[in-house]
Amino acid sequence: MRISAVIITFNEQDNIARCLNSLHEVADEIIVVDSFSNDNTREIAESFDKVRFFSNEWLGYAEQKNFGNALASHDVILSIDADECLSDELSRNIKKLKEEEYDSRKVYSLSRLTNYCGSWIKHCGWYPDIKTRIFDRRKVRWQGEFVHERLELPEGTETIRLKGDLLHYSYNDTSSHVKQIENFTNLTAKQALKDGKRISVLGLWFRPKWKFFRDYVIKGGFMDGYAGYQVCKLSAMATFLKYAKLREQRTKNLSDKQD
Repeated sequence: MRISAVIITFNEQDNIARCLNSLHEVADEIIVVDSFSNDNTREIAESFDKVRFFSNEWLGYAEQKNFGNALASHDVILSIDADECLSDELSRNIKKLKEEEYDSRKVYSLSRLTNYCGSWIKHCGWYPDIKTRIFDRRKVRWQGEFVHERLELPEGTETIRLKGDLLHYSYNDTSSHVKQIENFTNLTAKQALKDGKRISVLGLWFRPKWKFFRDYVIKGGFMDGYAGYQVCKLSAMATFLKYAKLREQRTKNLSDKQD
């Protein structure tokens, strides 16, 4: 079996080398689809032998990934983000998988372990963060308009979980996390509005509190120390912002219709 790794990028000079190094012994080729980065992402990526680099205007997460899949020379895709890399154990198990005859009715999921501001987060609902990342592009496509891209799996698909972690280097500092929350909640609120979702004032008050309690207490975020507290606190804030922005957009839309 031969595997094409597919990565979408934008200004990933701090992450891309680590990702590509981890793929060197696993992928038979590496497709990088870049949204016209203005840093050194392209120069770094093109310094790796197996990389085929393409520039493409941003299409959204799902369609950008589908675009990259279509460029691959091989039908079996390993989808990975620039801020992720394969652990040694996961790399070994993917290499073992390549020795087998591939069954297109199977997809493979990976356990993602996140590094947050220098700490590995093993609770908070963040681990194991199961992601389906190895699949046959002829059978599977990415779906999703704004955020939360997902793989649409045909009926009867078998999902097999590989041992080893997909290491995710998320945020180096609090400011980066807060900035991402601002961008992400804009998109999630937009998606929620499109899906016709609503939120009451009571829900706006309750949901962030429940989110913090569930992640910090029930899911053991307290066991990750201060980093766990920060993750849970900011995740609760993101929940509040998502629904506050949803209410704001619904009110604006109603006002525009009345005008």
